[in-house]
Amino acid sequence: MRVAILNVTGYAGVELARILARHPHAELVSVTGRAEAGKKLSEVFPHLAALDLTIEPEVSASVDVVFSALPHKASAEACAPFLRQGVKVIDLSADFRLKNVAEFEEWYGVQHPCPEYLEQAVYGLTELYRKELQGCQLVANPGCYPTSAILALAPAVAEGIVKPDFIVDSKSGVSGAGRGLSLGAHFSEVNESVSAYSLNGHRHLPEITQELARLAPNEQPRVTFLPHLIPMTRGILSSCYASLKDGALPEGPKGAKELRELYLDYYQGEPFVKVSAAPPATKHTAGNNDCILYPAVDWRTNRLMVISCLDNLVKGAAGQAVHNMNVMFSLPETAGLEALALYP
Repeated sequence: MRVAILNVTGYAGVELARILARHPHAELVSVTGRAEAGKKLSEVFPHLAALDLTIEPEVSASVDVVFSALPHKASAEACAPFLRQGVKVIDLSADFRLKNVAEFEEWYGVQHPCPEYLEQAVYGLTELYRKELQGCQLVANPGCYPTSAILALAPAVAEGIVKPDFIVDSKSGVSGAGRGLSLGAHFSEVNESVSAYSLNGHRHLPEITQELARLAPNEQPRVTFLPHLIPMTRGILSSCYASLKDGALPEGPKGAKELRELYLDYYQGEPFVKVSAAPPATKHTAGNNDCILYPAVDWRTNRLMVISCLDNLVKGAAGQAVHNMNVMFSLPETAGLEALALYP
């Protein structure tokens, strides 16, 4: 299977190249990048020297699937020609995640370049849309924050044990801001500091709300989402809260056991979602495609608490994209994604 990456020079793009370099069923044949076009990939990223590729301004080879790691709007514009040619596309930008075009344009501040593809795009949260992903042409790879939040809350929402009012408190490493230069990502600004941002609404908020609403179509979820920047390179830890419905779980150890069993049953057989016996840390998912969940209850307030951990560049971006590709092409789901976390 022949693969291309649009914008290999961003963090998601280079992570895709790292994973695909050892994928047993994929051959990376073309990578693009604007500023670095004409250079060997190994000149820009020496750790990818095994990939004897030149960064091109446009894809020049015939391919079976294209991964786009371009920014929003630019990604949809670049993907459209491939879609018209019948090539499968996995878009890591936000361009095809939201089904409501007006909502997309409100949150992203641009006119959608090809809204005609929104309906056919499959939201690429593999664990929830596996059937739809099989054989589809266009995948909207989820955002990193929504992946952590939706996976944390999905079992409770789907089983109807919580009220539709949610708080998602997330902390992310600096790589989530991308590879472009910005004052807020400078070492001296980030080091030894934690800061909240987007208090008036983060672009991932409507994505979280959209997917929770699909899980419980008779209830309209209300979501408070607050992201934080923390001084590390990669990783997301989300603390997710919701009030339990009266009588949803028995109090005490029996209720805690039932909650854990609910989560274990919901994700039974999923290769990349782990329900942990102890609260996870971001180091437990660094460099791999796992999302580790720890569900618990504060019985004093009858409130569900779920801790969710993942690597924002792998399960939150490139790894999930490759997982989606594996499902689309009926390949072994874990192909290319079997690495364990880098710990400590």
